[in-house]
Amino acid sequence: MPRLRVLIVDDAVVVRRILTDALSAEPDLEVFTAANGRIALAKIPQVNPDVVTLDIEMPEMDGLSTLRELRKTYPKLPVIMFSTLTERGAEATLDALAAGANDYVTKPANVGSIAAAFSRIKSDLIPKIKALCGVREEPAPEAMSAKPVSVKPAITRPVVRALAAPSTIDIVAIGVSTGGPNALSAMLPMLPRSLPVPVVIVQHMPPIFTKLLADRLAKQCSVQVREGAGGTSIEPGQVIVAPGGCHMVVARQGNRVVVSTNMEPPQNSCRPAVDVLFRSVASVYGANVLAVVLTGMGYDGMRGCERIREAGGRVIVQDEASSVVWGMPGFVAQAGLADKVLPLNEIAGEIVRCVNLRRPCVAAAMSA
Repeated sequence: MPRLRVLIVDDAVVVRRILTDALSAEPDLEVFTAANGRIALAKIPQVNPDVVTLDIEMPEMDGLSTLRELRKTYPKLPVIMFSTLTERGAEATLDALAAGANDYVTKPANVGSIAAAFSRIKSDLIPKIKALCGVREEPAPEAMSAKPVSVKPAITRPVVRALAAPSTIDIVAIGVSTGGPNALSAMLPMLPRSLPVPVVIVQHMPPIFTKLLADRLAKQCSVQVREGAGGTSIEPGQVIVAPGGCHMVVARQGNRVVVSTNMEPPQNSCRPAVDVLFRSVASVYGANVLAVVLTGMGYDGMRGCERIREAGGRVIVQDEASSVVWGMPGFVAQAGLADKVLPLNEIAGEIVRCVNLRRPCVAAAMSA
């Protein structure tokens, strides 16, 4: 197969060199560089890259301006933003995602050595480059269920599991990664203020980013949205986003259900991890769970969905056509764990329908 062509856009010579050396070590990647946005825009038709990595802060033309110009001519060219792990960097990154960037990575600052920087690039950036170019990641054996999960051919239409007596839905749990901020911005505002159940979310993001994401979503939605913290009560009509860098779980505390966070090891290379949240939700709510898996690379959430299905809950996943990367939802669907596979624009309506299913008394209020 031809090598994937990567155009690195960064004004720092040292960063370009580290990225070039790390990516060039991959036999299936071919690397090109540009020192700023203007040079990059001129170079794209010459290089014809498969993916662009774009620094946010650059002289002459910054990353956001470059992205907006690039999108006018190349609406589908995958772009990964290279940002700093700061509030300013997080704000700029969320702006870039809203403007059409596909994903982002944070710069490997303060890692202590060139070798550590190489390691971070290999673990964080290279998998995203390949995923956005359609290279499928396969689960590690330890990520698979102890009980074999049959992987089926790709699903191209909704698959419905017949439920003789569906349970009342008492909580909605969402897992999402690559493409998630835009997917959540499109879906959550469609949920009514009177939603009679809580929503808990794991979006793969580092600290700072999740707080700013929750704040942005809160301005767009009728439901309340906030970042989770230890002891936060789970309330109807409230959306809680897992804080970056921590696992988030739910637990019973007397007659309440509350959020708890922990720093246990990453799962599926993620913290927060969808599997961790989904397992806790299944443990607390049993069959009264609706899980939703949206766009994202990797397979985090697959085992959690298996646990939810075993408890009698339901699972919806986003379809391939509307996903930025059909990794997380694809693995769930292909393992036969999804009740429905839907385009993004139909998922909020399906959530409301499932929540209403055994609540006829609230259906009229929710449709108002």
